[in-house]
Amino acid sequence: MSATSSTTTPPAVVGRLLGHLARHAAERPGEPAVLTSDGGLDWTGLDASVATATRGLRAHGIGRGTAVALTTGRDRHAVTALLSVWALGATAVLLDERHPAAHIGEVVANSGAEWIVAAELTPQVLGNGVPVLTTSDLFEEPFEEPAADAGADAGAPAAGAGAGPVRPDDVAYVIHTSGSSGRPKGVEVSFANLEAFLDAIETLGMPRGGNGINAVSPAFDGWLWCTLLYLVFGNALGIVDLARSAADGPAAAIAALAPRVVCLTPSLLAACEAGVDSAEAIVVAGEPCPPDLTKRHADGRRILNVYGPTEATIAATWADSARGDDLDTIGTAIPGYTVHVLGPEGRPVPDGTQGELYIGGPGVALGYRNEPALTARHFVTDPELGRVYGTGDLVRRRDDGLLEFCGRSDAQVKVRGFRVELTEIERRAVGPGVAQAVAYLLPGGRTIGLAVVTAEGYPGDGELRDRLAASLPAHQVPSGIRRLEKLPLTPNGKTDRAALATAHAHASASATASASADMDADGAGPHPPEITDTLLGTVTKVWNSVLEQSVTDADADFFASGGHSLLAAEMITTLRRETGVSLSMRDLLGSPTIRACADLVRTRLAETAAAS
Repeated sequence: MSATSSTTTPPAVVGRLLGHLARHAAERPGEPAVLTSDGGLDWTGLDASVATATRGLRAHGIGRGTAVALTTGRDRHAVTALLSVWALGATAVLLDERHPAAHIGEVVANSGAEWIVAAELTPQVLGNGVPVLTTSDLFEEPFEEPAADAGADAGAPAAGAGAGPVRPDDVAYVIHTSGSSGRPKGVEVSFANLEAFLDAIETLGMPRGGNGINAVSPAFDGWLWCTLLYLVFGNALGIVDLARSAADGPAAAIAALAPRVVCLTPSLLAACEAGVDSAEAIVVAGEPCPPDLTKRHADGRRILNVYGPTEATIAATWADSARGDDLDTIGTAIPGYTVHVLGPEGRPVPDGTQGELYIGGPGVALGYRNEPALTARHFVTDPELGRVYGTGDLVRRRDDGLLEFCGRSDAQVKVRGFRVELTEIERRAVGPGVAQAVAYLLPGGRTIGLAVVTAEGYPGDGELRDRLAASLPAHQVPSGIRRLEKLPLTPNGKTDRAALATAHAHASASATASASADMDADGAGPHPPEITDTLLGTVTKVWNSVLEQSVTDADADFFASGGHSLLAAEMITTLRRETGVSLSMRDLLGSPTIRACADLVRTRLAETAAAS
């Protein structure tokens, strides 16, 4: 069955994607195409579902240029919803249904979404002033197709949608990133941009068939990277829900799928290393990758270290072990793209000299939705380089042509693959009881700290975190808050974020050492000395290292202290390495404090000793 009806001619790039889908359906009809914890689709079923959903969307008047917000990224119809929107030349606005309702409302309003397609009706997707379709609504045939005008172009959209055939510069999708103004900014990517990216990934020659893993947020363009890569090479899209994975955690959920290809952020890979043993190829992207992480997985596997801002259509450079690239670098430009290392005056700097990375070529996005001034500032046309995007990232080009990533030139950071404007967090924090606020990335790069100068009526650290959590996605909520009388300044009078991060780390280390000693003394009991003398201290050290803050209360809750599923997986992995005891996610949920966790480890050690 064709994936679109005869009355619709999809954009060229989408036609290519649908061609990949039709080929997989013909060659391996019964093999899995999408796998989730609550069901899946084989390639034939996916092909048929896209055809049906396309008719369903058209029956609701959706066509060229209609902005459709999708909260389907963890559902078995994730690919169905995306391809059917694109098949009509409509614009996909990618959302994560677990982000706060206030954040989703801002994104829906800024994108101009006219519809929301959701896996389920939740408070976050309702109440935004636009109609909501569930994925089940799209499969309730028969549909009454809108009457086509006589002589209308075969590629024309449904009645009520934008006029004329789909154009390459129409917007394919909008992804919102953290904004310095205190509200999300939407990056507009065209169908032509998407085609340039597809041209590049089709050159990769990845393993065909088997399972791939997608464990990232649907509001992050890493989700698109995984989805499109697997669709091109016929890997089943194995969606791993970090928050609802198996009792043993995301690593076990990944291992259960026996993936052949794995695409993860470095943070996720570090937390789920035990689950990727079956992988033939590993793609790491979204944030700087520690060199030791790729070295641990390089033996016998192909590894790609991929770099790219959302404004360059998902990826712009990659280092590929298959061609002998140094994986400590971000490699070279992907096919069709260009990269330029420029100095402060906007001129190229010599190799070996640090400069800002600018990206050119057909993958450079259209700009920011409803932000012409911001677009003009970041997307510039140079007489020699053409239209380029200034990333704000500092790099150095080596003699061999590979690019070394050197950090950021502004207050933007990457946290678990998400791009975060620290000023957005600060703007949200200042309010009743908070006179000043400065956010900073903690040394491990996984969590954010916040320093505040309090005023009368300060609500307390816990209430401030709750206030931020009501309007910010989880990755932007600080895990640790420090109250200061005044903020440190650099010699030029700016707030010294680096000093705050260093002081936070030192305070955490000192408090951890003190708390470990105190809890070891308090925790001594009728247990073997070799267990009780150091166990509470070991658990405290692991806990605080993962949370990147000091928790001095042995009865503090891990999740109330800033922990989440990714950090929980990392803690379980680290604790197993330090103590030899394997805990599951269910164990941590049942014993979420340092004391309870240490008691559980002590019990498991005693059981092992008794059995030997």
